[in-house]
Amino acid sequence: MRAPYSSCSEAKINSGDLVSIAEVVRDLYRSEAQPEQSYSERQLYEAALDRMAREIAAVEKLDEASAVAKIDDVLAKTARHAKMAAEAEARTRAA
Repeated sequence: MRAPYSSCSEAKINSGDLVSIAEVVRDLYRSEAQPEQSYSERQLYEAALDRMAREIAAVEKLDEASAVAKIDDVLAKTARHAKMAAEAEARTRAA
């Protein structure tokens, strides 16, 4: 049985719309501290990341490996920022 996000994510990836592809990458990204993805999640993430990296590489005149590194850097920073914001909000509620 396929996960409910699978069809939607595949449609976004196949749309060719960079914003839609970026949403899939963002939604399926897992930092080192987060639990592992299922096989199907990982496959979708890799497909979206590959398409996004090719687009960024073409626009910024980078090789694909550099584009993937750039995307990973942004995702890691965003994940850290979100974690810090959640911790600050929890402290505020506790006070």
